[in-house]
Amino acid sequence: MKFKLLFFLFTVFFIHTKAQDYIFGKIISEENIEMPDVTVINIRTDERVSTNHDGHFMIFGRQGDELRFVKSGYERFNKKVSAENISSPMNITLIRTAALIAEVEIKKGLTGDIKIDSKSLNPPKKVEKLKSDLAVYMSQKSDPRLLAPRAGEFVQPKGQGFSIGKVKNKWDDIDFMDYLTKALGEQYFTDLKIDKALIQNFIYYVFAGGFERKNILKYGYCSDADLYRFQRFVLTRISSYRAPQTKK
Repeated sequence: MKFKLLFFLFTVFFIHTKAQDYIFGKIISEENIEMPDVTVINIRTDERVSTNHDGHFMIFGRQGDELRFVKSGYERFNKKVSAENISSPMNITLIRTAALIAEVEIKKGLTGDIKIDSKSLNPPKKVEKLKSDLAVYMSQKSDPRLLAPRAGEFVQPKGQGFSIGKVKNKWDDIDFMDYLTKALGEQYFTDLKIDKALIQNFIYYVFAGGFERKNILKYGYCSDADLYRFQRFVLTRISSYRAPQTKK
């Protein structure tokens, strides 16, 4: 009987010491403003909760636990849970971290005129963004259609001086075929069920079907309208191109 009594008392004591309670509290700033979205961490259990819009929180814990309070822009704060914190709400005040001011490089002496001196300091963010966007734009490759001469535009002939006689086309069919492959991409043709190895063969087949390209070869320039015209012409030739392959 004595042994059972001791065991009962020990069990009660163990449950009491190991039991966890809810710890309630409220977090405010130095300006006495309620702080939402503050992360509250019980370091022992690694449980994490966030404060609501009124700055209140509720987390499991017991006396002796250490709570950590974390929010961007504020100093991290740790607090040990006392017996008083179990019976009454915990009040926490977070302190804002010191903001570092970016260094300003002065490239020339000050005149004392605010309007003039402000222009000589670091440029506005809009100016910096414009410079950044221009740097990205300048680094990109230009579309070959933009660099190609326009119809009727004078193009300096290659070689020394001018040749006498008939002016040769700037492009031939091979040049035009290479341009079409790059401009439309191989996937355009593979989506039409044309094998990569047969793309050139198919383009020649379209040319042979009567696709008008005289001015394109003459001036070495394919406009968007010409490119669209080629794609429409492809649709009229694709069936007849596939027919011999189907029979095989």
